[in-house]
This record gives sequence, C-alpha cells and structure tokens, in this order.
Amino acid sequence: MVSAATVTLFRPVGLEELELIKASGWKEFPPRLPDQPIFYPVTNEGYAAQIARDWNTKTGSRHGYVTRFEVRAEYVSPFRTQSRWRART
Repeated sequence: MVSAATVTLFRPVGLEELELIKASGWKEFPPRLPDQPIFYPVTNEGYAAQIARDWNTKTGSRHGYVTRFEVRAEYVSPFRTQSRWRART
C-alpha cells in the first residue's frame, strides 16, 4: 500500500495540554479553550520551540513542549500559510 504524502506540523503546548494529548493515546489534541478558539500549528520547529519557551513557560506548569505530527498534504492544501513577524524587544 502506498502512503499518502504528508506535511509535518508543530504545535507548542504546555504540560497540561501535553498530558491531555498523552491521555488520548497520542491521537488527538484536546478541544480549544473558550478564549482560544483557533487551533494553529506552525510549519517551523524552531518557531514552535520559541513559542513554547517564550509563552508556555509563563503560565500554568511553566513548562513548554513542542509536538510534531503529520497531516495528509491533501487535507492541508486548501489552507493558507501565514507568516507573522514581530520585532524582538
């Protein structure tokens, strides 16, 4: 059987979210919180690590992790890739 082409995506998470992912058998991300309705992975592992370090370590357990997962390229092809650049202060 030939496998479909995939795209590797990354998602920075905190310890609490990582535990919920683990509880699912590493099969799914938990539902978004009411104040965070959008699920947005990133395409760059370095950027995901920066987010995990700069944002996830400031709340909750103060631990940041980067998840890596594969998505069928056919599924993600309609979605537009966005870039946001912020000046570092």
